[in-house]
Amino acid sequence: EAENFEADDLIAAYAREAAEAGAIVTIVSSDKDMMQLVGERVTMLDPIKNRPIGVAEVRERFGVDPDKVIEVQALCGDSVDNVPGVPGIGVKTAAELINTYGDLETLLERASEIKQPKRRESLIEHAAKARLSRELVKLDAHAPLPCPLSDLAVKPIDPNVLLPWLREMEFRSLGTRMAQKLEGAQPATVEEARDSEPVVPAFPPFAAGRNYALIDTLEGLDHWIEAAEEAGMVAVQVAPGLAGIALALAPGLAAYVPLAHRGAARQEALDFAARPNALQADAVLARLKPLLEDRGTLKIGHDMKAAARWLLRHGIRVAPYDCTMLMSYVLDGGQFDHAIEELTGRVAEYAMKPMKELVGSGKSLIPFAEVAPEAARDFVAERADAALRLHQVLKARLVAEHMCAFYETIERPLVPAVAAMEHDGIKVDRGALADLSVDFAHRIAEIEAAVYADVGNEFNIGSPKQLGDILFEKLQLPGGKKGKTGAYGTDASILEQLQPLHPVPGRVLEWRQLTKLKSTYADALVDQIDTDDRRVHTTYALTVAATGRFSSNDPNLQNIPVRTEEGRKIRQAFIAEPGHVLLSADYSQIELRLAAHVADIAALKEAFLAGHDIHAATASEVFNVPLDEMTPLIRRRAKAINFGILYGISAFGLGNQIGVPQSEAADYIRAYFERFPGIRNYMERIKAECRSAGYVETIFGRKCFIPGIRDANPAKRMGAERQAINAPLQGSAADIIKRAMGRLPAALAAAGLKARMLLQVHDELLFETTEDEAQATASLVKDVMEGACAPHCELSVPLVVDTGWARTWDAAH
Repeated sequence: EAENFEADDLIAAYAREAAEAGAIVTIVSSDKDMMQLVGERVTMLDPIKNRPIGVAEVRERFGVDPDKVIEVQALCGDSVDNVPGVPGIGVKTAAELINTYGDLETLLERASEIKQPKRRESLIEHAAKARLSRELVKLDAHAPLPCPLSDLAVKPIDPNVLLPWLREMEFRSLGTRMAQKLEGAQPATVEEARDSEPVVPAFPPFAAGRNYALIDTLEGLDHWIEAAEEAGMVAVQVAPGLAGIALALAPGLAAYVPLAHRGAARQEALDFAARPNALQADAVLARLKPLLEDRGTLKIGHDMKAAARWLLRHGIRVAPYDCTMLMSYVLDGGQFDHAIEELTGRVAEYAMKPMKELVGSGKSLIPFAEVAPEAARDFVAERADAALRLHQVLKARLVAEHMCAFYETIERPLVPAVAAMEHDGIKVDRGALADLSVDFAHRIAEIEAAVYADVGNEFNIGSPKQLGDILFEKLQLPGGKKGKTGAYGTDASILEQLQPLHPVPGRVLEWRQLTKLKSTYADALVDQIDTDDRRVHTTYALTVAATGRFSSNDPNLQNIPVRTEEGRKIRQAFIAEPGHVLLSADYSQIELRLAAHVADIAALKEAFLAGHDIHAATASEVFNVPLDEMTPLIRRRAKAINFGILYGISAFGLGNQIGVPQSEAADYIRAYFERFPGIRNYMERIKAECRSAGYVETIFGRKCFIPGIRDANPAKRMGAERQAINAPLQGSAADIIKRAMGRLPAALAAAGLKARMLLQVHDELLFETTEDEAQATASLVKDVMEGACAPHCELSVPLVVDTGWARTWDAAH
């Protein structure tokens, strides 16, 4: 600090003096005003995007070299910093003018030469403003240094100064680690630091004196916004359908801003909308946008992804933020439901009013906009209040359980990326779906006729009871077992076992697949095409799977079969906009690569490093077949073993899959483990660790809780053991693709590419890009995805991403 100087001036002065002394200077900031300081010995580091900013990046941002940045800023101004600039001139135009005329003063002197009348008149009229703006944005690199550079040299640590200071600042974990590393510290100081474990505060109880306001004027809204900015933190809860927004500033202190309660069916909503000062949604959102995008104010919410998606429709990009739902998910994985009602009930033993009490259910369900504003206030504001209270508890738990870095680098960055994916959606060919529905209906009818002919009578193929009676009583097929309801079991595994014995089980399996694809995709997708943009918008659930994987809902686009002809036909209906292509980027055999890494299997690692066909290499090792004598049949069996082992496949299951007797399949599995004993060692180690801890961890530290690992029932316990074996691999794969997804939007923007990330399907990401940028986009996406582990984890095998692009999703593979 220095009186009469801003921090920016001091940074400029220190950067100048250090550079003149021969140092290499890095300014850690994303502030565009600092870019005027960049030069041969001075660079910047954007801490939000972890991106270096040099001369090239400044040129990309402003269109000029760093020494001309203030000239451009003087013209375009900055409303945030009250820099007036010249009306009607943006960054691009300003850069063109400065590059043409050399500097601001020359431009203003020759303004009369400019051909465009409006631009010429604006420059002449506002010349004084431009000159003033130049002085406002120019940093004083000769400000007095409050502390000489020589005093800032790194000195030996004095533990008797450092450790008490770390305690005072509540850097408990850091204090403990430093105390353990420092030599010569006073014993009492070290012991005190070690005993200073992070304290998790209690959930602030909901008191009877809660104060939830209903904001009905812009002046009232401004007061809440000002208070939020002063506090530096606000909890935000968006009502369903963006009917309103609640803001919470402290436990028990919240307000609700109605946005869409007018024109509603209920009289209370109509009365509220008819008030003289009734707020207009556009005006409210315009007021809220600076607060929601202000990087100096932390926004807290439960399910921030849903809020971000609604706000994105109005051009609002929330930042920075914390999501209590994702915090809970990081801490407790698949152990609990992470809905705010469940979480508040579990943490605070407080029962929140359920949604159905306001909007009803079933046929009596009403839109949230028809709820009376006062009732909506109590409902939405309470959830904002609860999110604020939960944040105190969960943030402290993240620190205490050393999960902050995981949350901040893997889960939290997904919010804007996934919200944008849901918002953008994907184009679907309505005509292709209609043709597919007709095709599926024709084939379903053919299968039904064939089944009836095989059986000798018609029956309801979709009825498990009727099908069971046909299979096990009329056709007398073996293995029929009745369940508690008295009906025979007819699930897919049973029908697969019966396939070799009679044509009906196979036909029924095909019938089930076609009827499901017809109803779920060929028919339902047509109804789910948005009437405004003609695209389908899925919703991703981020906090369901214990392994960290997403699930896609309404519609589920992750369950379209990958390898069947029917699945391919459905994917052909997903298309790019005119002049664009769909670009697929898919991790190749990522779980096998992770298995080779975590189990430390030398032969598999060597095969991956050499770029060999891993299934052929496995077949060669297990079956003693030279690579040049490999047949498709042998390779297919090795592939089934490779993937089956990771999911704990049995000899019975493998035998069914590759069509060999159970005894032969058992021999294959035994030979696999003899050749790769590290795999068995890994499996046994993971099971033991899971039994001890109750969870397994991914390579990044995600805890995947496995219920049933200590179950007395052998079948349940063995099922849990299979989950434990695969969870670290599937979970690590999920973490890797999440890391890539969090980085890709910024990487694409920094490269000036217009591609949009549309879908995530297991190990694949799907983008839409212009035809002329497809190659550049594919190259960048591949680089980011293959480097997603760095810098926190280095794999001993390379990640490989396959890319392709075409007009349809299917052809892009």
